[in-house]
Amino acid sequence: MSARERWYLRYLDAWQASFQNDYANADPMLRDVIDHSGDPALAAKASAVLVGDLGESKHYVEAFELANRLMTHVPDMQDKLARFMVLSYVSQLLGSAGQYDLAAHYIRDIAQSLPPGQSVCQPATRLLNVLYASHKLTSSSAELQSGIDACQTAREPIFTDTILLVKGSLYLDEDQPDKALALLQRIAPDIHADQYYSNTLASQVELAQAYWKLGDSDNARKAALAALAASDPDDVSETLRDAYQVLYSIEKKQGNSAAALNYYEHYAAQNIGYLNDVSARTLAYDVAQQHMLAQNLETEKLSRQNNILQLKQALATKAVETGRLYITLLLVALASIIFWLFRLKRSQLRFKELSCLDGLTGVFNHQHFIGEANRALSLLEKKRGAACLISIDLDHFKQINDTHGHAIGDAVLKHTVAICKQQLRPTDLFGRLGGEEFGILLQECSRDDGSLIAHRIRKAIDASPIDVDGRVVSYSASIGLVSTETCGYELQQLCAEADAALYRAKRAGRNRVFVDTGSNNLVGAQDTYAP
Repeated sequence: MSARERWYLRYLDAWQASFQNDYANADPMLRDVIDHSGDPALAAKASAVLVGDLGESKHYVEAFELANRLMTHVPDMQDKLARFMVLSYVSQLLGSAGQYDLAAHYIRDIAQSLPPGQSVCQPATRLLNVLYASHKLTSSSAELQSGIDACQTAREPIFTDTILLVKGSLYLDEDQPDKALALLQRIAPDIHADQYYSNTLASQVELAQAYWKLGDSDNARKAALAALAASDPDDVSETLRDAYQVLYSIEKKQGNSAAALNYYEHYAAQNIGYLNDVSARTLAYDVAQQHMLAQNLETEKLSRQNNILQLKQALATKAVETGRLYITLLLVALASIIFWLFRLKRSQLRFKELSCLDGLTGVFNHQHFIGEANRALSLLEKKRGAACLISIDLDHFKQINDTHGHAIGDAVLKHTVAICKQQLRPTDLFGRLGGEEFGILLQECSRDDGSLIAHRIRKAIDASPIDVDGRVVSYSASIGLVSTETCGYELQQLCAEADAALYRAKRAGRNRVFVDTGSNNLVGAQDTYAP
């Protein structure tokens, strides 16, 4: 074989290993092709596959930095297949980090210039997934049928089923479970025949949700358990989270407290893991953007320094007036460099602050709250100070999202944070633990004082409906509270007891506070010891 053919064979070996999720062997071969093949088109294809590998193996920062470098060369790419692959992998990575508009832009760009042998089916499927994730799609959208027609024409059954599953999700979001069930039953034989993992898992979970909404608990349980049986035990995803939510809802409705609690714990773990992964991808995207900004600033700095040297050489032969001009220009250049460095430092500080906060509500994110709470409890234990941990969960929050939309749901979360802050002290720690659940650590606070604060928070939320564009939404919260006086200073134990108290508040009818009194006893009330 020629040298070019040998490099192409090495690229194909790497691609096969990547397809089999063997990233440990695939990535070194891909990097070898990129660095040494000498073929720009082949290097671009290998780089695109490497972007996908890095994203799948959770090396998000490196994936985004490689994507940024690749995108600077896209306008000059002559090979249509290389351009197609780069835009496909980069758009998928951007979509996973919530950059939906940019991902959609690249996907539409792909569809305008398809390489030979490629149909519009694959970009249409990717675009519909991005539009669904960004809430820009309904079950009657014309793009859905166009995508289905394109994939059926191209004889791509897996992509066809993927689009139909998106339509099923839209039916469920729009509270049309009967249509979702009919659709899922119709495509079930095709999904079973293809044995495509993602579609198999998604179809079982959608079936479980449809049966649950139609009141068929037995079939809902069977479908959800089938999804769990088909999944990888180590998987963490939004789909598995939804499966556990259905099982939790069924057991709770039927009064099986132990089973319901078990499924709720799995649901919470999946939800936290999924949100943490989303946060990691978003954070990696921001880090890559910051690195690119820093590199651009460094390039500008070096360019300016080079210009200054040239000016110095030219001005060395000038008279005094030219020397004065040189000094002026030098001061302007130095001031400009200082200004850019100041901006960079300010951006870095701002980025550090944002990495500790929840992007929607502005309070601590889950990871930072846990770290700060651990440190605070350690200090309190040394001086024998008291503290209370409050766990807050908004009642029927999914119903608010389903009824009024996610924009209203986000407004409710922000409104809740504002209400809680009015009842807290500057020393208290406040964080969003995931979804509609919040945590508060009251430092130097006895159990009785903590109980009063928890009741004030519950009453304030119950008495403060939110008005958004003339739409008044009333809602309530269930609260669990534990104290170091009865549960010790271990955060894990405090969290478990607070969650147990919260769960009992939910089970007791919601919109109430349950307080741990020691020895696994709880006191619950809707107001201060009075219903």
